[in-house]
Amino acid sequence: MLRIRRFEEEVQALRAEGQIVGSVHLGIGQEAIPTGVVGETQRERDVVVATYRGHGWAVACGSDLASLFAELAGRQFGVNGGRGGSAFFSDAEHGFLGENSIVGGGAPIGVGAALAARYDGSGRVAVVCFGDGALNQGAVHEALNFAAVLRAPVVFVVENNHYSELTPIAEMVRIERLVDRAAAYGIPAERLDGNDVEAVRDAAGAAILLARGGGGPVLLEMQTQRLVGHYIGDSEQYRRPGELDEARRAEPIVRLQQTLRASGASDGTLAAIAD
Repeated sequence: MLRIRRFEEEVQALRAEGQIVGSVHLGIGQEAIPTGVVGETQRERDVVVATYRGHGWAVACGSDLASLFAELAGRQFGVNGGRGGSAFFSDAEHGFLGENSIVGGGAPIGVGAALAARYDGSGRVAVVCFGDGALNQGAVHEALNFAAVLRAPVVFVVENNHYSELTPIAEMVRIERLVDRAAAYGIPAERLDGNDVEAVRDAAGAAILLARGGGGPVLLEMQTQRLVGHYIGDSEQYRRPGELDEARRAEPIVRLQQTLRASGASDGTLAAIAD
């Protein structure tokens, strides 16, 4: 989680310096989700499809950090020769099938990768991540239904940071729990605290095991919150007073530090990890 956090902070700084240009979406505050989920995959065969806020997923998959920085900076030795940029790069060598700048556009791609496992004998599971707003996209509903009918080995991860770009998700749907939509397709689902990396790991492990064993798709709704704007330069005027202060107290790295201290870890140990 710290590696993802440091990477994103450096990207933020490079964007401010002009070394990175174009639209950049950071996942600062959401690090527990890619860390916990990817930690339960089998990296030699499973694949991940992310949103345009997907740097952390690529880092969790093991992508080379220098090559990722190069890609975001438009350099020729980036993972895609500098042509993918921040919001549309991939690294298939590390099982990262890529980000997608189309909201929800990665869902059918991930289902296709999962369906291919039926024919290539790989035993692959595909992990598809998208935001809360993507659950209002038609392609996502088609992907959910298609995966359910064909029992495709895919785990859908909803990173619910409570904002669909600049609009609260509560103003866009009439249901309180997005996870309840999965029942319409006959897909088992769970809603959990996406800032608790251990809870994320446990839920992801069970979902991946079910999918790999022929149980079909699973949907996990992870509650989290980004500590930065939707994009670099976002004034965030839509946030209520005190919201970010609350989020910083509950963010995943602070949460895990508190857990480790309670279990006996010293400040020196935590500082060494940070270094």
